[in-house]
Amino acid sequence: MLAAVVPARNEEKSIKKIIDTLLGLPFDLIIPVINGCTDNSYGIVMQIKSPRVAPLYFKEPLGIDVPRAMGAKAALDKGATAVLFLDGDMDGDIAASLAELIAKVNNGADMALTNCYPGEYQVRTSLLASFVLKVRSKLNREINLEHVIGAASPSHGPHAVSRRLLLSIPLKEVAMPPVTLALAAKKGLSVCVGTAVPHRALGSPDKDPAHSERIAETIIGDCLEAIRVYKNKKRHRSLGAVEYNGYNSCRRWDLLDDFLGQAGPDKVVAAPEQA
Repeated sequence: MLAAVVPARNEEKSIKKIIDTLLGLPFDLIIPVINGCTDNSYGIVMQIKSPRVAPLYFKEPLGIDVPRAMGAKAALDKGATAVLFLDGDMDGDIAASLAELIAKVNNGADMALTNCYPGEYQVRTSLLASFVLKVRSKLNREINLEHVIGAASPSHGPHAVSRRLLLSIPLKEVAMPPVTLALAAKKGLSVCVGTAVPHRALGSPDKDPAHSERIAETIIGDCLEAIRVYKNKKRHRSLGAVEYNGYNSCRRWDLLDDFLGQAGPDKVVAAPEQA
């Protein structure tokens, strides 16, 4: 069974196109994780009449990446053999690339990543993006995968994972994608780049500078923490005297712990009654 997890917070402009794209691919289960929405994202999802679409609903914002772990749990409970993660704002024309990611996992990979900076595209990145790429490369080098995946990261772009991977690590760690990558490497699982999509082609709207900076800090901190996990050292998010928190403090670990402890195969849909 193939499943797709789509974290969505206030994505009414893109969520329908994304789900329609996934419905055009051989996914058996599509799990939009609607969380903290103040727009009509949930209403739009509920208007899609397909038995393959099974939303999770959370009134409160779950924080960055936490919806991935929620969706992964729901997908596992339904018997998924492979899970694709696709953010709810990535409405570019990337169906072929999504199919490539799933094909890699179906053919034996445990994690298939997207290279969002292919070729010479890297030389046109901003100073902030260049620093994030440097830290991502540092992580991949520390876990002995840089020669295989370059600076690719599960924090950026769609990616797919196997059931074996999800059963091999604590599901809570799916909420910190670089740690998932580090644990996959630590356990000797197969990691590869499954497709290449330039960042602009993903369809994600431009973010304001303050938000972009916090996202960058989150990814940097996650990578630093992942290195510590790989080396069996105490976790922290510091580089020199600087601690990179970003949106990490907004992650609702309490809600995730509760969901992972209580969710079962009969709880894939957790949504309110529509007015």
